[in-house]
Amino acid sequence: MNEYLLQYLWKHALFTPHSLKTTDGEPVTVIRPGKHNQHAGPDFLESSIKIGTTTWVGNVEIHLRTSDWLKHQHEKNPNYQNLILHVVYEDDFTLAGCNFPTLELKSNLPQSIISRYGNLMSAPDFVPCAQHLPDITDIVWNSWLERLLAERWEEKQEEWMQLWKSAGQDWRSMLYYCLAANFGFHTNKEPFLQLALSLPLSILTKHRNNLLQAEALLLGQAGLLQVADQSDDYTIELEKEYHFLRRKYDLLPINPMLWKFMRMRPANFPTIRIAQFAMLIHTALDLFSKMMDIKELDTLYKMLNIQASAYWNTHFRLGHAVVDKKGKRLGKQAVHNILINTVAPMQYFYAKMQGKDSLHENSWQLLTKMAPEQNAILKRWAEVGKPAKDAVQSQALLQLYHGYCSSKQCLKCAIGHQLLRSAK
Repeated sequence: MNEYLLQYLWKHALFTPHSLKTTDGEPVTVIRPGKHNQHAGPDFLESSIKIGTTTWVGNVEIHLRTSDWLKHQHEKNPNYQNLILHVVYEDDFTLAGCNFPTLELKSNLPQSIISRYGNLMSAPDFVPCAQHLPDITDIVWNSWLERLLAERWEEKQEEWMQLWKSAGQDWRSMLYYCLAANFGFHTNKEPFLQLALSLPLSILTKHRNNLLQAEALLLGQAGLLQVADQSDDYTIELEKEYHFLRRKYDLLPINPMLWKFMRMRPANFPTIRIAQFAMLIHTALDLFSKMMDIKELDTLYKMLNIQASAYWNTHFRLGHAVVDKKGKRLGKQAVHNILINTVAPMQYFYAKMQGKDSLHENSWQLLTKMAPEQNAILKRWAEVGKPAKDAVQSQALLQLYHGYCSSKQCLKCAIGHQLLRSAK
């Protein structure tokens, strides 16, 4: 037994309601357990409890033991002065001078739930409930996955709200920042975002029709021209263009040491990704409105099916030619990643902020048309009998694992809730 489980049992009234009595012997009837308080103060607010012949409305505090009241020094905290009931698992101490009664729940709790919770907490499996997953109904499973995708996007939007403010509430700049971060993928996400923040979209857009200048601005602001081996004409030309544009716009490049090249496939080097990003800016006119309005997956794939300029056919780094000549096209998997992690959630964020319900639905439908992602976590979900059917489910399963399963937050999970309730 721990305090989280005791709070859960109280919140959902998973206790025997009959023969409840205070430690002074007065009968107790729980009319309403109250609202679970996630902030400072008593655990439950606006509870309605009948004690003896009197019905009280107020706050309830939950502890494992009565003595925890003193251990937590609640007697010194004014937030706990208006308590109507102190609920404990075990009454081990008599509190003197307190004007609230104490209720011991130990003998009124279902041991089957406590036992199942203990089994979940000690389970060595990839997810605590792995052996119980066949017992979960489809309606509970599917509705929970839908909620988890929304939760994943909501968490992303807390970060994006700050970017939106940094963009001056300009949606085009906001998309520019988010796409840039996504082009860095996991390894170079942060420096790519810093690059975009250091180079206003308004400046980059002025030079989007000149691909050399677009590349010069991006590679220059990335700090990569400073450390490049300027032994070929193209690199020298980029440096010349950037030197002029930097002075014109009073630009300050980011630290080139932020970029990571080690243990990466050359096709994923930040130089290649920046060149591909420059091509996207060069070829896609009014990128924001197109990405927000497009419903067809094929159209988005075509828009993002870009290839770096010809120089990069024989280069992975500036000034270092390679023998193998191959166009540096943004791969299908990379496009897939951008659609899942930027375009769809951006549509959702924009729809929410603008109150456009139809676009909100578009973001959801977009992922239902996409194949699920492939990674180690999703492979393990498949091994326990829960493979992702589409990108909606793959995103939801990632959220379920990282947000709940890996830290065994079963009490906050709909799956855990069904398993515990069915054990009663």
